[in-house]
Amino acid sequence: MAYQPGCQGRVVVGALPESVQRGLVAIPGDWLEYDPPSRSIIVRHIEPTDEPVLPAVTVELVRILSVIPFEILAGIEGGDLFVHVEETGRLVRLRVEQGGALHIQWARPGYTGATKRAWSDGHEIVNEPWNHRLNGEVSFGASDLETVAAGLQELADTYEGLHPEGDFVASVESERVKVSLRDVNLDGKLLVEALQRVSAPRSLEGRLDVGSFRELAPEQLVRILFEKGETWVQHPMLWT
Repeated sequence: MAYQPGCQGRVVVGALPESVQRGLVAIPGDWLEYDPPSRSIIVRHIEPTDEPVLPAVTVELVRILSVIPFEILAGIEGGDLFVHVEETGRLVRLRVEQGGALHIQWARPGYTGATKRAWSDGHEIVNEPWNHRLNGEVSFGASDLETVAAGLQELADTYEGLHPEGDFVASVESERVKVSLRDVNLDGKLLVEALQRVSAPRSLEGRLDVGSFRELAPEQLVRILFEKGETWVQHPMLWT
């Protein structure tokens, strides 16, 4: 399961006296900073890469919260920071509750135990199509294998997304069309509809993970499953 690297999210602090705001802005840090216009603790635009992320982000978050006077801290709105621990591949949520309580929670791995729902119109994919980040592998039968593979390759190669990186390969193997995707910027709904249209009945198999090249809450990740021609949708069960 692919998570966005580093850290994302924000913690909304709310209205603060100017003296407290000045104190928060002056706190040094590599990952986090206080942003007066949004009244929030946010992730810096330039993130370091030479130290473990989780300990650094946790220490900086606690340092910022500790500067806020108790009578003000009890009234903050709260929020979530999501940290991808690259050493283990795990996802960790640092949740600041309304009132300032801090909870650290490790996500369940992948989509284990997640409910499958029948694909309908793609409304489960909530992020913008031009930011979709697709990973996975799909195969199926078709009446004209070479033509279908070439058409899918053209669909991916000509899609006007914002992120040109990634690999999309549509090929013919063992009398089936095989599609492999790694960090591909392509509209997930558009691809699913194309696969359903060109595949032979009950032949579509595989999975497609839909993420984002922009900030996206991990709960909004989507896995699309293809099983004997049927199309299903899953959301990860991260925190249950």
